[in-house]
Amino acid sequence: MTEEALLEKQTELGENEVEDGVTEELASGEVGVSEALPLEEKIQQLEAQLAEAQQKAAEYLDALQRSQASFANYRKRTEAEQVSWRGVANAALLSRFLPVLDDFERAFQAMSQDLAEHPWMGGIRLIQRKIAGVLEAENVKPIELQPGDAFDPLYHQAILYQEVPGFEDGQIVAEVERGYILGERVLRPSSVVVAKASSRVPEPEAELEGVNAVVIEDEPCCCDDEPGATEQEACCGGNDEPCDCQDAA
Repeated sequence: MTEEALLEKQTELGENEVEDGVTEELASGEVGVSEALPLEEKIQQLEAQLAEAQQKAAEYLDALQRSQASFANYRKRTEAEQVSWRGVANAALLSRFLPVLDDFERAFQAMSQDLAEHPWMGGIRLIQRKIAGVLEAENVKPIELQPGDAFDPLYHQAILYQEVPGFEDGQIVAEVERGYILGERVLRPSSVVVAKASSRVPEPEAELEGVNAVVIEDEPCCCDDEPGATEQEACCGGNDEPCDCQDAA
C-alpha cells in the first residue's frame, strides 16, 4: 500500500472518531438535561411546601397569642370580681360595727365624772379600742369634716337645714352622726346640719311718684268759741245751713 493510500485511510479513521465523540457528547448532554428538569421541579415543590408550613406556623402562633391574651384577661377579670365580692361582703359586715361604736361614744359622753374614774371603765374603753382597731385594720376610716366645710352629697347626708348666723348657704354647721369610708367606698355618710340662706325678703319702701299729697288740717269748730250761744246761733249765725257741729253730732 502506497503512502498516499495510508494517509487517506488515517484521515477517514480520524473523522470517524471525531463523529463518534460528538455523538457521545450529544448523547451525554441530552441525558444531563433530562436529569436536571425533575430537580428544579422538586425544588419548587419544596419551596411551596416551606411557604405553606410557614403560613400555618404564623396562623398557629397568632391563635396561641390570642388564646393567651384572652386567658390573661379572664384571669384579671376574675380576680377583680373576687376582690369586689370580698369588698361587698366586708362592707356589709363592717357596717354592723358602726352603731356599736356610736353607742360607746354616746355612753362615754353622757357618763358622769364618778363613773369615768371607776376601774372597770378601763375595760369598757379597751373593748371600744379593739373594735376601732379591727375597723382600722380593714381600712375603715372616719370621714373628717369641720364646721364651715362645703356640703358634699357623696359623703354627707343633710338631716336639717337652718339659718345660722356666720355660715353661708351650703356650709356644714355641725355633725350629728359620724360617717365612715372603706377605701373609696362610703360605708355610711356623715349626718350633718347644713346652713341655708336667709329667706327674709326686705320690704320695699313706698314710693309715690306723680301723686300730690294734700294735707287737710282740722279747723276748730265755731261752737267751741262761744260756749254761751246755741250751736245753731254760734256756728251758723242763725242760718238754716247745716253746721259742722251738727254733722259731728
